[in-house]
Amino acid sequence: MASAPSPTVVDRPDVDATVKPDIPWIVLVWNDPINLMSYVTFVFQKLFGYSLDKATELMLDVHEKGRAVVSNGTREKAELDVFRLHEHGLWATMQRDDT
Repeated sequence: MASAPSPTVVDRPDVDATVKPDIPWIVLVWNDPINLMSYVTFVFQKLFGYSLDKATELMLDVHEKGRAVVSNGTREKAELDVFRLHEHGLWATMQRDDT
């Protein structure tokens, strides 16, 4: 006859530990001398589903202010968005949201 399994000791979680929420990340697109404004607008619409008006507004921020925040979210989402923007030839970076 087989013996009964021995009991397993389980550590209890430290309920006093404070968990900090993940600070959102932002994705910035930077102005460059290569891409046409119409192409940048097209990419914003294609990748993020922005309306023509919203994509144009963001493109003008890139053009006039040198950069624009085009998306935000988790670090993983920001990494993917930066990767996709790079695939389309745009200059993009990500950083923690300071706001």
